Amino acid sequence: MTRYKIHIEYEGTNLVGWQKQKNGISIQEILENALFKLTGEKKIIQGAGRTDAGVHALNQVAHFDIEKKIKIDALRDGLNFHIKNLYKKVKISILKCKKVEKNFNARFNAKERTYLYKILDRRSPPAIQNKKVWHVKKKLDEKLMKKAAKALEGKHDFTSFRSIECQAKSPIKTINSIKIIRKSSEIEIWIKAKSFLHNQVRIIAGTLMMVGKAKWKKKDIERALKAKKRDAAGQTAPAWGLFLYSVKY
Repeated sequence: MTRYKIHIEYEGTNLVGWQKQKNGISIQEILENALFKLTGEKKIIQGAGRTDAGVHALNQVAHFDIEKKIKIDALRDGLNFHIKNLYKKVKISILKCKKVEKNFNARFNAKERTYLYKILDRRSPPAIQNKKVWHVKKKLDEKLMKKAAKALEGKHDFTSFRSIECQAKSPIKTINSIKIIRKSSEIEIWIKAKSFLHNQVRIIAGTLMMVGKAKWKKKDIERALKAKKRDAAGQTAPAWGLFLYSVKY
């Protein structure tokens, strides 16, 4: 039995997210079906992050065990072939794969995850970037957003910034950094942490958007943190603006 680590890029549009569910097709299900076609082995593929429905990934990481002897390149190319053959309209690509130690775990060995949230703040709607950015018609003040984001860095109780359906035992998380970068009519929100609560990044993005509109200030975010109530923070930003950018081990 050999354990493999794979890096995956995917468009989450029209998929129910990473984890297998009964209400639609997931990335995990697609990969496991492709692996079965390639190897004849029914295996569970463990991902580093359980991205939600509609969320994209530029470099998701996962692992699995198989008994079949197969070369690295053949495994990558074979998975890509069967993904395309089984699911014509799905956009998923295995970027690379490698053999790893048997105790490697894509989820629990991760030291840091980086998420990117994209906001397009112009009057005209996106064409090429449709379902890849959150379209906000009013121009946002990224300088105010940068200042307010500092209140969220570090270790906090993020009860106000997680979904009411979040199943994490503790709301306490540590955000390593939040960077706000403007690129023409697009604002990028880069967030790094070891792990995140359910919808945490999207709620942070939704809250910072309000700051960008000058409806909130840094002190309002500080107040929301202290409130420890979901309705104390901003809206949950749409899933399609979010990308799992990388996972560090």
